[in-house]
Amino acid sequence: MAGHSKWANIKHRKARQDAVKGKAWSKCSRAIMAAVRASGDPDPDTNLKLRYAIEDAKSVNMPKDTIKKAIDKAAGAGNDGVVFQEVRYEGYAAGGVAILVDCLTENVQRTAPIIRHAFDKHGGNMAKNGAVSFGFQAKGVILIESGKTDEEQLMEVALEAGADDIVENDGGFEVTTEPGAFIMVKDAVDAAGIETLSAELTMVPDTNVSCDAALAGKVLKLIDAIEEQDDVQKVHTNADIPEEVLASLD
Repeated sequence: MAGHSKWANIKHRKARQDAVKGKAWSKCSRAIMAAVRASGDPDPDTNLKLRYAIEDAKSVNMPKDTIKKAIDKAAGAGNDGVVFQEVRYEGYAAGGVAILVDCLTENVQRTAPIIRHAFDKHGGNMAKNGAVSFGFQAKGVILIESGKTDEEQLMEVALEAGADDIVENDGGFEVTTEPGAFIMVKDAVDAAGIETLSAELTMVPDTNVSCDAALAGKVLKLIDAIEEQDDVQKVHTNADIPEEVLASLD
C-alpha cells in the first residue's frame, strides 16, 4: 500500500492476525509443510522456500517448537501424503481496487469457487490470470520503526547486504529488496541488532487506489472474507487506506 499509510495498514493487519492467531499459525504450518514436501529438504539453510515460510511464521509470533513440529511432520513418518499446490487468483474489489490472492490448496476445484463467491458477495469480480498481477512487482519489504536505528546505520547495513532502496516515512524506514536478496538483507539487519516491525516477501503495486471510509469498508470486508479461508496464504492489494480511516473502521 502507499507509503503514507503503510505503517497504519501494517499495524492494522498485525492486530487482525493477533486476534486470530490460531488461524494464522495454521496457515504458516501449511506453508512450512508445503515447502518441505515440494523439495524433500527440511533444512531452511538449503531450502529457500522453507526459509521464507519460517520468516512468515516468525512474523506472527509462531513458537519455535511449533515451527519444528510442522517441519518434522512434513519430513517424517507423520507425513500424510497431502500435496499442496500454489495458486494465485486475481480480481478487483469495489472501486477498481486490485486484489491478488495467494493460496496453498490440495484441491483447486474446491478453492476456486470459494474465492469467486467471496468476490461476488462483496461487490468484486474475478479476473483472468495476469490481468491484475501485471500492475504489481515481487519485492522484499522490511519495515523498521523510528528509534530502532538511524539512517546512517541502516544504509550501511542494508545497502551493503544488497537492498535496493531505503525510504524514510513518518513511521520509520522502509527497506526494499529484490526477492533474491531479501534473506541476505534480513539476516544483516538482524545481525546488526535492528528490530523490525515487519519483514516479508510481498507484491508491491505500481499505482494505488485512494480509499475513503465507504470504499475502504467494502474493500476490507472482501479481504476479511478471503483471508478467513484456510487455503488462503496472502492477500495483496493496491488499496491506499489512510490511517484515520482505519482508526474509524476499528
